[in-house]
Amino acid sequence: MRSILSRVTAPLVALLGALTLTGCGPSLVDRAKSPFGLLGLIVLILDIWAIVEVAKSKKSTGGKLLWILLIVFFPVGGLILYWIFGK
Repeated sequence: MRSILSRVTAPLVALLGALTLTGCGPSLVDRAKSPFGLLGLIVLILDIWAIVEVAKSKKSTGGKLLWILLIVFFPVGGLILYWIFGK
């Protein structure tokens, strides 16, 4: 039986990607032209990778949920903390 987290992960990643691609303001292409936009795109890709890695890990459901929330609400800090402590 699949856990709730494994059923929620793919839609969550899709929603985050859709919000990023269709967000208010300049288009993704315009954002990627500036150095900070490109850096943000790299952080987004790494965050999605980290969320998928957390979802596939053997951690408890509560642990997975905490790591995913940390990465979503603090994209750079959560990613760094996951690399240091989560693996």
